[in-house]
Amino acid sequence: MLGYHKKILRVDLTKRKIEVQDLDDSLLEKYVGGVGLGARLLYDETTPDTDPLGPENILAAMTGPFTDSRVPSSGRHHVMGRSPLTGILGESNVGGSWAIHFKKTGYDGIVVTGKADGPVYLWIHDGGVEIRDAGPIMGKDSIESAKWLKRQTTDKASAAVIGPAGERMVRIAGIPHVGTIVRQAARCGLGAVMGSKNLKAMVAFGTQKAVMADEDGLRAQIKTILPHIQKVTETFSKYGTSGGVENYEKMGNFPLQNWRAGRWADATKISGVVMHDTILKGKTACLQCPIACGRHIRIEEGPYGPLDGEGPEYETFGTMGGECLVHDLGAICKANDLCNRYGLDTMSTGSVIAFAMEAFEKGLITIADTDGIELRWGSGEALVKMTRKIGLRQGIGELMGEGVMRMAKALGRNAEEFAIHVKGLEPSAHDPRRFWSQALSYGTAARGACHNAGWNHPYEMGLFMAELGIDKPQPSYQVEGMAEMTAKLQTYQTMNDALIICRFTQIGKAVTATNIVDWYNLATGRQVDIGELLAVGERIFNLKRLFNTRLGISRKDDFLPPRFLTHNRKGEGLTTQLPPMGQLLANYYEVRGWSEDGLPTSDKLQQLGI
Repeated sequence: MLGYHKKILRVDLTKRKIEVQDLDDSLLEKYVGGVGLGARLLYDETTPDTDPLGPENILAAMTGPFTDSRVPSSGRHHVMGRSPLTGILGESNVGGSWAIHFKKTGYDGIVVTGKADGPVYLWIHDGGVEIRDAGPIMGKDSIESAKWLKRQTTDKASAAVIGPAGERMVRIAGIPHVGTIVRQAARCGLGAVMGSKNLKAMVAFGTQKAVMADEDGLRAQIKTILPHIQKVTETFSKYGTSGGVENYEKMGNFPLQNWRAGRWADATKISGVVMHDTILKGKTACLQCPIACGRHIRIEEGPYGPLDGEGPEYETFGTMGGECLVHDLGAICKANDLCNRYGLDTMSTGSVIAFAMEAFEKGLITIADTDGIELRWGSGEALVKMTRKIGLRQGIGELMGEGVMRMAKALGRNAEEFAIHVKGLEPSAHDPRRFWSQALSYGTAARGACHNAGWNHPYEMGLFMAELGIDKPQPSYQVEGMAEMTAKLQTYQTMNDALIICRFTQIGKAVTATNIVDWYNLATGRQVDIGELLAVGERIFNLKRLFNTRLGISRKDDFLPPRFLTHNRKGEGLTTQLPPMGQLLANYYEVRGWSEDGLPTSDKLQQLGI
């Protein structure tokens, strides 16, 4: 099988031992790469007793056969480990340039275990890997650290480098990846795993290209489809992911005031359109991406200037803007920049600040707890100050950095009534009361409230894919068909995370399942159909569920927080229908072939060869 180097780099920081593991074709056929290889390694090499912040936890970063193949929007990799935030499976998919630079060093993935005696970084290059001293950059932010790391290695390198939040093992810490642009493996607190290992960074640059089975055929197909991709994503490219803010607020999909409000006129002040017309200085793109949804912004003056760097994405506007009712564009941009520098997940950070604002409103925390900061709804100043406190683990920021679930338990009283999370992970900025398939995917996704597990909402809005058996958009607010569509989409997206390719190529049916199968066969030399690749996705999805059920996860954990299931949203044009999770889950388990308790059955596992 081609498209791979068939090697995984293994680094034991405790023993300062470096090994190379060969990958055989049978493993690659069953799990492909990316999330597949990561899930298999995580299941095999951890136990229910593994401490997420202990040296025995693994940190795995895996590429796929599409990585460095010129497949559009495939410059991505999957990072996995047991999550310090949720205690269960942790995963984060990230773009930028690191994946391609890393794969060019001659490896398909890396697994780091143990804990170094002092701060170190890994320099991964054509000649192998070196464990080097990171003492001079401890305490420095990710962007400043990356500049130093490139001076020590090469300016062409890309650095996966934690900031102060990861060093201090803040449970919502991510892993910024700094190349020519900044992208972050933000979810599940995996930056804290790096910090627990005294691993400041993994720096990569190489020149070895994996051989494709039919390089000319693959290039010809991609050349043909690129103009189509660019055409159907033209508006998305112009305004970025946050171009959807206003429309999502109108349709009731935008989170407001810790998910309790229904309408917000100020959403128009923080849209991608406003950013485009005021502070946008250019578009940015992950390596080998024709869409370029990233934003380069510049704020010259004012309380949040000067600022020159990456602009906020839709999810950041949803959590730091809508959830906190902050309509100050500059404040959100500043908080976003702090998250990139400190290494914080903007979704969890915005969510926990919104939760703290409601706790402040209800008197569960006071101004004495916040060092004099008034946690008022809509306060851009409070948003920025609290982001800084969380990133540096200062004052109440230490508790907030533990995430919504742990903070609610610490506050007690009725705090858990408005603690919005699933399995410990704060939701992304899509309302499950508006899209019931999203509700079902939030409940059953392996890492918690994740919109990317199924990427369902576009398929209720108008998208469809006949190759998956979804031949028309799914009508909203009905139980019938939701379980089938959700399971199919979760399987398909898992397959894509193994290959790896970005969700945004599905916009306007730019890239179809047929394209995916053709490209996989041209890259690897295999001759499979969509059914065989979907079987891989289903196998990986079930393996991830098996990992979690080994930790005690079952039906009881697949429900949404009370606010999503019992609180009507009020506002013009909003439905008061709430997702009937009991029936949705019952149907879903039947479709999946799981037990009534949500456990994969032995027949299902045998069928999938797990």
